[in-house]
Amino acid sequence: MNDALARYQSMVEQNPDNELARFSLGKALFDQADYAAAKAHFAVAAANKPDWMAVQILLGRCELFLGDKAAAKPILEKARALAKQQGHVGPLEQVEELLRQMQ
Repeated sequence: MNDALARYQSMVEQNPDNELARFSLGKALFDQADYAAAKAHFAVAAANKPDWMAVQILLGRCELFLGDKAAAKPILEKARALAKQQGHVGPLEQVEELLRQMQ
């Protein structure tokens, strides 16, 4: 386990409801291609803060990498809506491309 991963794991253990700690741990796991573990942490962060667009995108990408397009689609559609609502052009383009690739 690398230092960042250990640090974020410790943060989650100390405060399991902290969505930023969950996101950080999920991102560290995602970057190591541990998509199942990352998904679990992104799901908690998304439940605690459902309007967090970046979490929705990464959660959808985890589902794609895990081979579950049916689960990924509504998550990515929500991310697209959030990106539009929040005025995030780059992430909107990214999500729209992911959705196109799923067709």
